[in-house]
Amino acid sequence: MKAIISHDIDHITAWEHFRRDLIMPKFLVRSQIELLNGKISFSEFYNRLADFFRNKWQNLDELVSFNRSVGVPSSFFIGVANGLGLSYPPEASAYWIMKLIDKGCEVGVHGIEFENPELIKKEYEDFRKISSLGTFGTRTHYVRKNAQTFRFMAEAGYLYDSSEHAFKNPYRVGEMWEFPLQIMDGWVIENGRRWQTRHLSQAIDATKRLIDEAHDKSLSYLGIDFHDRHFSKSFKTWMAWYTWLTGYLHECGIGFCDFRHAVAEVS
Repeated sequence: MKAIISHDIDHITAWEHFRRDLIMPKFLVRSQIELLNGKISFSEFYNRLADFFRNKWQNLDELVSFNRSVGVPSSFFIGVANGLGLSYPPEASAYWIMKLIDKGCEVGVHGIEFENPELIKKEYEDFRKISSLGTFGTRTHYVRKNAQTFRFMAEAGYLYDSSEHAFKNPYRVGEMWEFPLQIMDGWVIENGRRWQTRHLSQAIDATKRLIDEAHDKSLSYLGIDFHDRHFSKSFKTWMAWYTWLTGYLHECGIGFCDFRHAVAEVS
């Protein structure tokens, strides 16, 4: 089994959310709940406020550097449309698409649309024009989908998708490969809520059980999603969990690859 670790880019700055969505008030409420419940420290809460005034809600350079240091290929999904709290402007998206490509990262679309085939195709074409990539993949924001989403993605031209949450091996939808996702930072640490409910040791135990389940079901690839926003001292549990996870996978003898190499292996 190999691990495919990818990262969804949901935010770039804090101020991009003004007048566009309710992310900021929700984030402040969430942080206060976590502080009062003892899940984060006051210093962590303070750092979150400091991030707002610094207007920095991404940790892309830091995460790429860390991944390189531990031998993990960096794969990112970045939006080219807005919706559901993904509010960064097109110029910011284009800047980071090209910067991540220049860093040697695998980059795909963090899709907003999942129902309308014309809008799915538009996101594909917009990303293709910006990136000049011939082939690339996608994952929908909040992993939203319906019964037709994967077919629409395949018809749009995507090489792969990773929007299904299931303990299944990769399979084809038309000419597109679907790589199911088994582990996401929010699923593990929030555990079904909209704020952190687990301490680090609890999150580690839950993750070990998921990895064991993947082994028991003889999965060829372990799909993991970690949001770059959480690679920060403002999210100490999340950052410590990801650092532990990469080390634990090495200890278990689980190698790493990106989606493009996985497609080549299964094709």
